[in-house]
Amino acid sequence: MSVNHLMGVYNRAPLEVDRGRGVRLWAKDGTEYLDCVSGISTNALGHAHPVLVEAVKTQAEKLWHVSNIFRIPDQEALADLLCEHSFADRVFFANSGTEAVECALKTARRYHWANGAPERIDIYGFDGSFHGRTYGAINAAANPAYVEGFGPRLEGFHQLVWGDREALEAAFRNPTTCAIVLEPVQGEGGCRVTPEEDLRWMRQMADETGVLLIFDEVQCGMGRSGKLWAHEWAGIAPDIMAIAKALGGGFPIGACLATEKAASGMVAGVHGTTFGGNPLAMAVGLAAFGEMVKPELIQNVNEVAGYLKQQLAGLQERFPDVIVDVRGKGLLIGVKLVPNNRDFMALARDTQQLLIAGGGDNCCRILPPLNMTLDEAREAIQRFEGACETARAQMAA
Repeated sequence: MSVNHLMGVYNRAPLEVDRGRGVRLWAKDGTEYLDCVSGISTNALGHAHPVLVEAVKTQAEKLWHVSNIFRIPDQEALADLLCEHSFADRVFFANSGTEAVECALKTARRYHWANGAPERIDIYGFDGSFHGRTYGAINAAANPAYVEGFGPRLEGFHQLVWGDREALEAAFRNPTTCAIVLEPVQGEGGCRVTPEEDLRWMRQMADETGVLLIFDEVQCGMGRSGKLWAHEWAGIAPDIMAIAKALGGGFPIGACLATEKAASGMVAGVHGTTFGGNPLAMAVGLAAFGEMVKPELIQNVNEVAGYLKQQLAGLQERFPDVIVDVRGKGLLIGVKLVPNNRDFMALARDTQQLLIAGGGDNCCRILPPLNMTLDEAREAIQRFEGACETARAQMAA
């Protein structure tokens, strides 16, 4: 028997994936699955999208990596596109969402330092948040399961209770506050949506106090919410934003976006990366982002999301002993369950060949590709219904 030399940090599902196409995955044993995980909101255009495949093939034959000691033209082109379609003036490319968050945290602190306020180091996050696994990112979110055992907590990181406006206002008015960091729609935390009114109030408070607003749209951005950026629903913009996941359509890319003002402290030598913004990643990013800004894709997100939410609400009425709540925004859908969410995920996978993700607050997440068709959405609902029926039968037994 072979020895598994991998670190035991993953509780993997017993599924060996062989290949994928669109919204479907095939296991090595030939079993076909409907994939509503999308690599955790990453394969936004589905598996093996022909535009992305062609971009990889073409660039792979030209140039993969040179490092950031040279100009990378596609890096500049993708930065131009991102700024054209967002609030931002400056972009830093990394390899992942957690690196993008790390850059965002450094950008915020460096801004205050460069502007004569080095005492402004305090960064406030929220319970239920998830910002990645680097040391800064885990301290920003402060989920006990992710910070315990890794030594002292980092200085200047604090947590607020989600929805506690009084505590949040006190944080804004604290003279040593640097930034507030949040996901407009929490992913891992159970698909909790920050009310648009609250986001507008935060923008007002940030402008009043000089605190920087950092949005983590690694999961909820890039069209997932039904707009290109989730904060657009509130009609406001952050000072700094971390994105990743869908930006590469499955290829590792992260980016930190910022206004000219917020990025003013990020001068030569204060931050960097070896692999970030490499030519291969940038070619894929240009291809993926070019697809994601198409109005018809965003329109499809809203149509399919509307159908799924309506049907899931119907299932909630029929299965109140299984479904507690349906929440989220766009195609970032959370279903709070009565049975254990991990057990329900396994049940959906093994009996209905439906792949769904987990989440906080005993939710499962439905995260299909943004180009999922209505027919595929109907199939997903049928399979989800089958899982509910099986779960009900198991609980009755």
